[in-house]
Amino acid sequence: MKKEDQARSLFGISLTERPIWQQFLICSSGFFFGYLINGICEEYVYNRLQFSYGWYFTFVQGFVYLVLIYLQGFTIKQKVNPWKTYVKLSAVLMGSHGLTKGSLAYLNYPAQIMFKSTKVLPVMIMGAFIPGLRRKYPVHEYISAVLLVVGLILFTLADANTSPNFSVIGVLMILGALVMDSFLGNLQEAIFTMNPDTTQMEMLFCSTLIGLPFLLPPMILTGELFKAWNSCAEHPYVYGVLVFEAMATFIGQVSVLSLIAIFGAATTAMITTARKAVTLLLSYLIFTKPLTEQHGSGLLLIAMGIILKIVPDTKPPNQAVGSSTQGRNHPKKVKTPENGADEEDEEKRPLV
Repeated sequence: MKKEDQARSLFGISLTERPIWQQFLICSSGFFFGYLINGICEEYVYNRLQFSYGWYFTFVQGFVYLVLIYLQGFTIKQKVNPWKTYVKLSAVLMGSHGLTKGSLAYLNYPAQIMFKSTKVLPVMIMGAFIPGLRRKYPVHEYISAVLLVVGLILFTLADANTSPNFSVIGVLMILGALVMDSFLGNLQEAIFTMNPDTTQMEMLFCSTLIGLPFLLPPMILTGELFKAWNSCAEHPYVYGVLVFEAMATFIGQVSVLSLIAIFGAATTAMITTARKAVTLLLSYLIFTKPLTEQHGSGLLLIAMGIILKIVPDTKPPNQAVGSSTQGRNHPKKVKTPENGADEEDEEKRPLV
C-alpha cells in the first residue's frame, strides 16, 4: 500500500483528502512556526540567560513532549510497531537533539547554520544504505541539494559582523549531530514505509520514551545534570522558557514527521534547510539590515536549488499515462471473469 494512500492528519486537520500542494503548505507552515519560535527561544536561553546545558535542555523537552502527546489522546494501546523498532531511532534522535543544542555553547548561530545546512547531503547518501529504503536519487537532486547548501552558506557569511566563530569542541559536536541526522530522517521514513499505519504521535511518543534514558549517561559523565539542576533551582523561570520552547518545537516536530511520511526524508531535509534561509532573510527584512551582492548570490543559488528540485517532479505522471495506456491496448490481453475485476480496478486506480 502506498504512503500517500494512508490516512494522515496534523493536529486534527485531515491531510489525506487534500491536494498535494495543500498537504505541503499545511505541514510546512506548522514546521516553520514551531522552529521559528524554537530559534528565538534557543537564542534567548543560550545567549541572554547563559544556560548552556544542551543535554538537560533535551531531557526537559522530552518530558514536555510526553505530556503533550498524552493530551492529544494517544495511548500505548494505539501502538502498531514493537518497541524494538524504536531503539535505534531513539538513540539517534536524542543524540542529534542533545549535540545540536549543546553545540550552541561553543559555536555562534551563523557557524551552526553553516554546518546544519549541509544536512541534506548526508541524508540523501545514507538513504541508500537504510534497510527498507535503499533509495537512489538522480543526479539533478544532488545538484539541487548542493546549490541549496552553497547558497545558504554564502548568505550566512555575507554579514561580516556575524562571521562564524569556530571552536574545536563545538565543531565535533555539530559534526556528530550531522551524522545522527543522516540516520534520523531515513530511519523515520523506513518505519513509515514498512508499516504505513504508523502515526506521527506513535513515533514521537515511542522514540521519546525510549530515548530519555540515553540522555542520562552524557549528563552524568559531564556533570551537566547537577550543574543544570542547580542553575534552574536558582533561576526557576528558565523552566518556563524551556517548556514554552518545547511546546513550539512539538508542533514543528510533528509537522516534520508528517512531511517525512508524505514526501520522504530527503525532501524534508531540503525543506528544513530552506527554512534556515527564510529565517535569515526575514531577520534582514525585519531589522532592515542592508542586503549585499553576496546575499543576492546566495538567494539566487537557493532559488535555483529549489526550482531544480521541483521542476522534474512534473514529468513522471506523463510516463505513467503512457505505460498504463500501453498496458490497456496490449493485443494479447484477454478479459476473463477472473481478470475482469482486476482490469476494472486498474481503470479506477490513480495514475501516480
